[in-house]
Amino acid sequence: MNVLLIGSGAREHALAWKLRQSPRLAELFVAPGNPGAAELGTNLALAGGDFDAFVAACREHRVDLVVIGNEDPLAAGIVDRLTVEGIAAFGPTRVAAEIEWSKAFAKELMARYHISTSPFAVFADVAATRAYVEEHDGPFVVKADGLARGKGAIVTSSTGEALEAVDLVLSQREFGAAGDRVVIERRLSGREVSAHALTDGRTVAHMPFSCDYKAVFDGGRGPNTGGMGAYSPPGWLDESVAQAVRSDVTEAAVRAMASEGRPYRGVLYPGLMVTDDGPMVIEFNCRLGDPEAQVLLPRMQSDLLEAMWAVANDRLHEVDLRWSDEACVGVVVASGGYPGEYETGLPIEGLDDLDAGVLAFHAGTRRADDGTLVTAGGRVLTIVASGPTLDEAREKAYRNVARVRFAGRHYRRDIGAAETAAAVAEGR
Repeated sequence: MNVLLIGSGAREHALAWKLRQSPRLAELFVAPGNPGAAELGTNLALAGGDFDAFVAACREHRVDLVVIGNEDPLAAGIVDRLTVEGIAAFGPTRVAAEIEWSKAFAKELMARYHISTSPFAVFADVAATRAYVEEHDGPFVVKADGLARGKGAIVTSSTGEALEAVDLVLSQREFGAAGDRVVIERRLSGREVSAHALTDGRTVAHMPFSCDYKAVFDGGRGPNTGGMGAYSPPGWLDESVAQAVRSDVTEAAVRAMASEGRPYRGVLYPGLMVTDDGPMVIEFNCRLGDPEAQVLLPRMQSDLLEAMWAVANDRLHEVDLRWSDEACVGVVVASGGYPGEYETGLPIEGLDDLDAGVLAFHAGTRRADDGTLVTAGGRVLTIVASGPTLDEAREKAYRNVARVRFAGRHYRRDIGAAETAAAVAEGR
């Protein structure tokens, strides 16, 4: 089977790595890919919004299945176009992907179908938004309605901060058209967890839970990023809560989308806060998380390509997903200054010194004219290690992160730390 994978980040490198393990895979093409993906398949220089070029590439390379890794092409309707052309695709249609590309739609869907989430309101007018913030009790999270590359949610602690966030989104247009509307929601307290599942619109195959770290600095300080690391599984998550998430959130959302006439196929990924009142949805995503994919796919023992093909053909019920019991930790190595301004073109050293079994998933990298691997983005690499316990996986990951070097590199040093500290305290 020939596969075209769309995307260029560490998530797509991880997907390419897992797809390459399938005995059903013949040729793998990645568009546009990165230097890591190039070692697993053939990179194609295709622009993300040029659907004509993608269709032509599918014809030329006799592609059997297109896998869409990131949200932008899904929001633009690439699955709809491929379906019209008779090309199988893994991912939701544009109207199904609205569960991510419009936070207002997702919140209103949850309200209609009684899926637990925080109280909210949606506005497009600055004055009306400011009035709401001043008249209601906070603290609030201020969210751009549209896609903002993981940076459109501003967590505030006071009315003043919330008003500044409203101005940033609606008046200063920090997130462009993504901020045409704003969602104001009550800030939740608890522990965050990511739930992923594959679904063909009827059958739901749940993946293990994971936890990611969005703030740029240790201890959750600093601005939000696309993600600075992740681990799986969260030992603190009670099984009764986990089951409630599976049935009352993920499966309920799949049923809700079907009832709305928007059957959902692909990966559905609710991000949740586990509060004193139970799990509550922060947001829905229409694809694998990044960096969560980098710690989930190494735990997968089943054939990913077989599962994706089953989803695309409404036959997920025929597939049995199996997962390793080992823990997995991923640490993002970022450019100095990220998520603000940063320098690129810096030589990367140390990848040849990693321990056996440790994975380095590329994101912001490129090959210089002389073949040297250099930095090309904010999040440069995700270094991933597995082990019998989270503590062992964490120690291995950080031992290898220390070997990866480029000028100004930055990484959080507390990925999984609170989890392992709690395990020690509880005697786990």
